[in-house]
Amino acid sequence: MSNETKDPVKNLDPFEVLLDIEHRSKTIGGASPTQEEMERFWTGVGFKLNGKRYVTPLDEVSEILIMPHYTKVPGVKPWVKGISNVRGTLLPVMDLNGFLGFGMKHANKRQRILVVNHDNTVSGIIVDEVLGLQHFEDFELVNEAIEVDSPVQSFVSGAFQRNDERWLIFSLYTLAENPAFLQVAI
Repeated sequence: MSNETKDPVKNLDPFEVLLDIEHRSKTIGGASPTQEEMERFWTGVGFKLNGKRYVTPLDEVSEILIMPHYTKVPGVKPWVKGISNVRGTLLPVMDLNGFLGFGMKHANKRQRILVVNHDNTVSGIIVDEVLGLQHFEDFELVNEAIEVDSPVQSFVSGAFQRNDERWLIFSLYTLAENPAFLQVAI
């Protein structure tokens, strides 16, 4: 008889291990929400801009990036920060505060890029801070008229109210279709 002890993990069938993990996940994790329960929620990416909270539909954000290095481009408007190489793709980097006339912000660690890819327009949009995924229930949708700053008015389609916080619904697709946003040359 050998002095070696048998390792119980080495003797397990990988498929059996996966079945065991699946069984334990279902037992411990509880049931997944039904499709009907999921339809009650509206999900978007929350962000801050000029001191206000916004949320953009999740399907309008291709990616969220930390501030990449970018190269300035001559002959463009000041809110066009430059071009960045993101995994081999050239990405125009635009300062949303600057475009909307709120003034250019100094770069800081909280700033993020929301990447929008809509109708052949791909852009990285600088926002002050990303606040993660936000899930709103139907009853949180604001039904009355919403007062917003005039520069963002054409990009805001509504709002959600949660406790004392108002989240304005900002459409990156509407931004990407805006003629003023597309005219970057001076």
